[in-house]
Amino acid sequence: MSYSLPFRKFLACSAAVAAMGLLQVGCGGPNENDAPEKTVIQNAGSDTMVNLAQAWAEDYARVESTVSVEISGGGSGTGIAALINGTVDIANCSRQMKPEELERAEQNTGKRPVEFVVGFDALAVYVHRDNPLDEISIEQLAQIYGEKGNLTQWTQLGINHTACASDEIIRISRQSNSGTYYYFREALLGSTQDFKLGSRDLHGSKDVVDLVGSTPCTIGYSGMGYATEKVKMLKIAVKEGDTAYPPTLETGLDGTYPIARPLYMYTLGEPTGEIKAYIDWVFSEVGQEIVEKNGYVPLQKEEAESTGDMPGE
Repeated sequence: MSYSLPFRKFLACSAAVAAMGLLQVGCGGPNENDAPEKTVIQNAGSDTMVNLAQAWAEDYARVESTVSVEISGGGSGTGIAALINGTVDIANCSRQMKPEELERAEQNTGKRPVEFVVGFDALAVYVHRDNPLDEISIEQLAQIYGEKGNLTQWTQLGINHTACASDEIIRISRQSNSGTYYYFREALLGSTQDFKLGSRDLHGSKDVVDLVGSTPCTIGYSGMGYATEKVKMLKIAVKEGDTAYPPTLETGLDGTYPIARPLYMYTLGEPTGEIKAYIDWVFSEVGQEIVEKNGYVPLQKEEAESTGDMPGE
């Protein structure tokens, strides 16, 4: 049987299309269902660490494309509660877990939390950039924030803060479930007293710095990694008359800055698999460079190497 030229061309084209279809089906062409499923690591907790944790997660996604580290904040207390309930893989904390929290986690999950120090934070005291104050002591901060304190005006610190017409020291603090709140209170007051009432208590580290930057009469505390051009970080002395030191990488490492603290990650039991690989990477040279780039104090090389070599290597 003979066909016209146009019809022969149609048959040839149909055969080619059919062949292509068979090739795609038979040879396993690209199919989104064939993509490997990602391992998700749930990581929640400290607002102080949330920017750092997000930077780690984004960089790690380029290193290990089959792992997604999902970050959420809410405060150290939130991360610890989620770990106790077994709903996160890693809790970020700017304070250590309390003995009773460790016990509850073990009772609920059958696994005792394991602690990792992943860096350090020099907790900065912030004032508005137009504030003439440059340094302050732990003793004076205790008089400002403590329930027994009587420092309520800027002129009591020996300055004329013309940008603050009322002369009132407006205290900015964090909510009580925050590890930053807990650490700052302990650094200033120990266990002898509590903060006085009447402070503005904010949810996040960035919120504190933003409010201080827009309100000349305020003083607040937050991680040094949240500094902006609208605020000033004060030098801190232990006592009036002592040498005051700024919050920097150097003073955090050499211990001269008096309000520096470890940053923690907690897992339920010794981490394994992808969680262990991720934490090992956090301790690597690249992971610790991210700590420094985000305004925190990295571990010294010996510390990172010894901590990164965890059980199960």
